Amino acid sequence: MQVRLYELRKERGLTQAQMGNFLNISEASYRSKELDQTDFKLSEVFKIAKLFEKDIGYIFTERTSRKVE
Repeated sequence: MQVRLYELRKERGLTQAQMGNFLNISEASYRSKELDQTDFKLSEVFKIAKLFEKDIGYIFTERTSRKVE
């Protein structure tokens, strides 16, 4: 799970559906990526970092991810 991404999304009051719309992907696809079941595209990573005004490394590092089964 992308823990820091989840926390940033919640702090902004954004839903997974809204994030999917922002990235032009489905809610299910976004959910799968946030849960670390599939990878974000590089272009999506840059868009997310810009949205939250954070460095990519701050949001997407191994220390901020954990597997959810």
